[in-house]
Amino acid sequence: MAYPTLTTKPGAIEIAGAIRHGEMSPLEAVEAAIARIEHLDAHINAVVVTDFDRAQEQAKTMTAGRLPQDQPLFGVPMTIKESFDVSGLPTSWGHSEYADPIATRDAWVVRQLKGAGAIILGKTNVPPDLADWQSNNPVYGRTNNPHDHALSPGGSSGGSAAAVASGMVPCDFGSDIGGSIRVPAHFCGVWGHKSSWGLISKRGHVHPVAAGQEAHDGALSVVGPLARNAADLRLLVELTQTVPLRARTKPFKDSRFLLLLDHPSCPTDDAVRGPLEAAAVELERAGISVDRASDLVPDLAAQHADYMRMLNVTLARGMPGPDGQRASATDWFDMRDAQARNEIAWAALFDSYDFVLAPPAPLLAFPHREDRLFDGMATINGTDQPGATALCWAGLATYPNLPSTVLPVGETGGLPCGMQVISRRWADLDCIAAAEAIGTILHG
Repeated sequence: MAYPTLTTKPGAIEIAGAIRHGEMSPLEAVEAAIARIEHLDAHINAVVVTDFDRAQEQAKTMTAGRLPQDQPLFGVPMTIKESFDVSGLPTSWGHSEYADPIATRDAWVVRQLKGAGAIILGKTNVPPDLADWQSNNPVYGRTNNPHDHALSPGGSSGGSAAAVASGMVPCDFGSDIGGSIRVPAHFCGVWGHKSSWGLISKRGHVHPVAAGQEAHDGALSVVGPLARNAADLRLLVELTQTVPLRARTKPFKDSRFLLLLDHPSCPTDDAVRGPLEAAAVELERAGISVDRASDLVPDLAAQHADYMRMLNVTLARGMPGPDGQRASATDWFDMRDAQARNEIAWAALFDSYDFVLAPPAPLLAFPHREDRLFDGMATINGTDQPGATALCWAGLATYPNLPSTVLPVGETGGLPCGMQVISRRWADLDCIAAAEAIGTILHG
């Protein structure tokens, strides 16, 4: 099976290896990435905050210095989502009123990446408040999908996925509460990992209204990497994890998979269903067990309703909703209890299955629009569907705090289509390994 690719540029580990073996210097790697951004970004608008001068100075220092043995990303140029604080750069979350203040310290993830030798070239575009499957805001304008500039690259990590897919940089770091890593990976044809809730610290990834203050990690929201291969995802998770992870020893060929293509809250477009069904058939031909249904699956309609209720309260931080009602403390504890029951139900499913395969979204990349997708209608199989229902596949892993790796599995009409590989909580490395094995079966 094929999927559309836009670049053959090396990934992060490959660049680091070339630097380590003297095939290129950090400065050469950085200047090549800057040249790609300057050439490609006039049409894509992914890297909206640049930090080229400091990146070149850092690369010069690294080029002239001694090669360290404990920095696996030594000299590797990359970008990071605009919502992370990077000392010396603004963090606006897409709002004009926050475009001028400059962060005075790095987010925790940025510190970890820099400590591993990465060189941050700049920051990638987002929608306001990270709350859309587009990446368009009054500060930096609109990011285009590199496969078709008339389409959205996804959101809210849309600039991240567009920069990686087009070959500007080998990797980026994003965040996800409503598919914000997984959907851009799906729309742009790259790899992305939504981590288990609590695995990677979100310090320094807070709304600018709370700038300068530490904030709790909140419910549902996580951060995670985007890249063009599984090995880079694995390394980026290992460099930023705060909870020890242990990969399982069960052979991939002995794993049990459950494929979910239908959700009661929203139909799945045939353009998505086709590549996922074809991928499942290829897995079965390779001797992998793939079930299409199970009585162990929780009530997905109830899960989606509970997820949307909790998502809206989390994003509003308890302020009154559209109906003017404010969630009480009792309401919040009831939501957390429902979430805990749902997490237990998924844990029971993973006693029988190793992985769940599912769409990252019920549709492929859609045309640019002025309103948020979630405020209007989405066209699925030629029929209008309330846009907010499209979040059902994002909530599948978000609500029960599960890890999910998205890999590209195919295409429809020249547009990439991805697939989620979901497993039990803290099985992040297993998800990435399974996605890697699936990719090998599908694409060689």
